[in-house]
Amino acid sequence: MSFTADRLLLFGATGDLSQRMLLPSLAALHADHLIHPDLRIIGTARSDMDDAGFRNFAREALEKFMPAERRSGMGEFLNRLSYQPLDATTLEGYEDLAAKVGDGQGLAIFLSTAPSLFEPTIAGLQHAGLAGSDVRIGLEKPLGTSLETSCEINDAVAAAFSEDRTFRIDHYLGKETVQNLMALRFANILFEPIWNATYIEHVQITVAETVGLEGRVAFYDDAGALRDMVQNHMLQLLALVAMEPPTDFDATAIRDEKVKVLRALRKVEGSETVTGQYRGGAVNGGAVPGYDEELGKESDTETFVAIKAHVDNWRWKGVPFYLRTGKRLPERVTEIVIQFRCIPHSIFGSKGAKAQPNRLVIGIQPDENVTLHVMAKVPGLDRDGIRLRQVPLNIAMPDAFSGKTRRIAYERLLLDLIEGDQTLFVRRDEVEAQWDWIDAICASWDSSGITPKPYNAGTWGPSAAIALAERDGVSWHDE
Repeated sequence: MSFTADRLLLFGATGDLSQRMLLPSLAALHADHLIHPDLRIIGTARSDMDDAGFRNFAREALEKFMPAERRSGMGEFLNRLSYQPLDATTLEGYEDLAAKVGDGQGLAIFLSTAPSLFEPTIAGLQHAGLAGSDVRIGLEKPLGTSLETSCEINDAVAAAFSEDRTFRIDHYLGKETVQNLMALRFANILFEPIWNATYIEHVQITVAETVGLEGRVAFYDDAGALRDMVQNHMLQLLALVAMEPPTDFDATAIRDEKVKVLRALRKVEGSETVTGQYRGGAVNGGAVPGYDEELGKESDTETFVAIKAHVDNWRWKGVPFYLRTGKRLPERVTEIVIQFRCIPHSIFGSKGAKAQPNRLVIGIQPDENVTLHVMAKVPGLDRDGIRLRQVPLNIAMPDAFSGKTRRIAYERLLLDLIEGDQTLFVRRDEVEAQWDWIDAICASWDSSGITPKPYNAGTWGPSAAIALAERDGVSWHDE
């Protein structure tokens, strides 16, 4: 859709995501003059408040979650806001919402609600004439808990919104370093010729969290680490690492290549996964309770998962992709490690020197950087032999581009939703390919009676996760 929206309708406008991410992102776009001065932002949720109440609510959220230096023109931004209370589960009230929003032309809608509300919300939008051909919709994850439930949600959305008007959000795709991964691969002749099984030994993708449940008790115990993190964020990162060069930097070309990777994922054997659940321990120097203590009951939900995956195509034949994610781990980090193979022959061996294979580490959070580990000679006269040592060539993104504002992912994604650019959003066939692979893992766990192994909070998960990699001669990148 080529139009730029002149109104943005936020469902779930009083929720946690809205306070922490959506309202601060929109305020930042306003401060930087990136959204049209006439763009109106209408919030809706169950909470009973008027326009002034919502503006006060938004002001408090901005003061709490937005850096002071980025709050330029906050009063003008707040004047963009209005509010209409709504119970999304019933058709009553949608006419009042439509009256508040105005005609359904040039409208962008963002659903930051529970997936169970998607279907009645779509029905209400249709009923009120807010799902016309000049309306686009953004959907916050999770999009179902399985392939079947995902298809149900997508079918409900597709009944009112065509695929070119549907924007499925995975906020990892809005992160600067994730996008820079494509620039690293496809804007540098140095990397792409060696980005294959001939030169790469294995790939590691880690998404580690130090937090526990943090108010997500009901959702997380139904989802677990596999559905919460692997199905969306981690598989999107894997697809960007493994995809073939797209013909162009546009939504269709990029998403075509990602879905090929997702469909090429080999079904995982039971011996290629490890699940865990944290027990009490210490994180960042403080004692923390176990998962069952936080939950208030016993549970078989996994808070940690490690997977050895394979992409069955020519480029990646025989290259394992090690995926690892968990809660209550020693540090918060999201990174991709590309481990290259050893050189075929070392000319320095007779001089007592040992060459280590090159390694590329792409840090996504909390620090955005790219580090290439290369071999260098240790200075000296070498009378007792040559010494080699790995030296990091480090590119810290905030330092490399001085004067550039570091933006949170939702700033880019909301702007793209308003302007209609689908490049960083997930297509339906991608979502369903992801769920197809995840469902097979869940089925194998059920059939084999696999339950999570305990691990102490503040450690890197069950010892079996270490063994999963070490039996291939691989060590997890924990430094």
